[in-house]
Amino acid sequence: MKRILIVNCFFDPQRVPVKRKFKIPQPMTPAYLAGIFSAQNCDIRLYDEVYSGPLVDKKLLAFPDMLVLTGLNIAFDRMLHITAHVKTKNPKAVVVAGGAAIRALYHYAQNFFEYCCRGDIEQLGEVVEEVLGREYLSETFVERGWVIPRYDLAYWMKLISYVETSRNCYFKCNYCSLTGEGAGYRVYDLDYVRLQIMKLGRKSLIHFIDNNFATNNKRFAAQRFDMLADLHARGFIKQWGAEVTCDFFFDDENLERSLESGCGGLFCGLESFDNQALNKFRKQQNVIMPQIELIQKCLRADIPFHYGIVFDLAARTVEDLEREFDFILDTPEIPLPSFITLAIPLLKTPFFYECLDKEMFLPNLRLRDLDGSTITLKPRSAISDAVQFLTRIKSLSGYKTRILQHILKFHRLYRNVLSLEKLALAQYGAFLLSAPRLSTLQMNAGNGHWPSRQSLPRAFVGSSDPLDPVYQPLFHIDARYRHYFEPTPFTDDSGSISEALQADLCCPA
Repeated sequence: MKRILIVNCFFDPQRVPVKRKFKIPQPMTPAYLAGIFSAQNCDIRLYDEVYSGPLVDKKLLAFPDMLVLTGLNIAFDRMLHITAHVKTKNPKAVVVAGGAAIRALYHYAQNFFEYCCRGDIEQLGEVVEEVLGREYLSETFVERGWVIPRYDLAYWMKLISYVETSRNCYFKCNYCSLTGEGAGYRVYDLDYVRLQIMKLGRKSLIHFIDNNFATNNKRFAAQRFDMLADLHARGFIKQWGAEVTCDFFFDDENLERSLESGCGGLFCGLESFDNQALNKFRKQQNVIMPQIELIQKCLRADIPFHYGIVFDLAARTVEDLEREFDFILDTPEIPLPSFITLAIPLLKTPFFYECLDKEMFLPNLRLRDLDGSTITLKPRSAISDAVQFLTRIKSLSGYKTRILQHILKFHRLYRNVLSLEKLALAQYGAFLLSAPRLSTLQMNAGNGHWPSRQSLPRAFVGSSDPLDPVYQPLFHIDARYRHYFEPTPFTDDSGSISEALQADLCCPA
């Protein structure tokens, strides 16, 4: 038996070790990656740093013959930390890294990991066959090319289960990593989708983790609704949710079929109520129907609506953003957003290169700073005003009473429209927004160096913010890997891309 450890690497925006057990959706890449390995010939363990917080289990770090790492752009440093811990415990362990961070920093990553995968998850199969042998691959993967997720190992699937029916997106928003990667949209074989669901057994709640559940393939949409309606009627799915784009709401039949097949909520990438901002994001699909009308249309169909807000301090003044937030708080016809983030210049996206061309990046940034809660671009307003605004938004100082008033008014407006259960689901975003500390669980100090979340003050400006406690090793690290705990430099003293990352980032692919 080969020992396999698959880790979803994650840095929390709060920069403290917390567990986000209430986050929806939870990452499922580790479970899908596990489906590539033979269950008979491999002892597989999964770890999700979103749900469980930073990996500090020394026995688990000493466990693998093969370590498989995945994560978003800023998770790159966490991949390095875990690699250093594992390689110190077991120098013969083979490390395979993939995901958005590796695709964006492919050349740089090869300095640290034996295998760097910049393709889709199926590329892991090639590595497994080369390193371990074909017998360590799942029979289903070998015979049909299907990756059946190991739901039995996904310990974070408590109340909600996760399934994927399509991959990537057909829109080209300028800040989206999928746009930067040039990933093409494709739908899955419905027999494969049904098999995933049947593997779950009878489940109350399923969330579809498609990048875009809306789909521009009408034939596939009709067949998928037929399948969901059948499974809903037979009791395999009580309710389901998904992430859609605004075009989903242009066709009334989509909402009708969603409701009859058991839809319990939809998340839409609304991003902003300012059309000028949306056009800058190249989200023209969001300005075709007025946002308020779109949200009300969904709610009146008895389907909770969820969304997030993106504030671009580099393009808009603090006063402009405050007006938008005031508008949201003063409009009880819509729910509160599930999250508020700064516009992130994700690596290799059109937005990233626009910021690079306009010399918008602050100096001496670390890759870790691109987290959506740190100012990394020169703000349009004075930086002191931008910091004050971000501090208020993150703490909601001065907004709590208005948030409570909004929640009560929303309840009165929709208590006869939405069922009691769905009314509660529609307010879930308000809970996450107004009580962020209640939605996370503090971890105990694993190495004596972890401060409480109150003792780690934020500056909210890149290069000035403290690094996470996990930049301190858990134990003595082999000299070959000590530099893995140094933060990856992103920009230099002038705000240009650091020398280390120039081969990957200075020219569009």
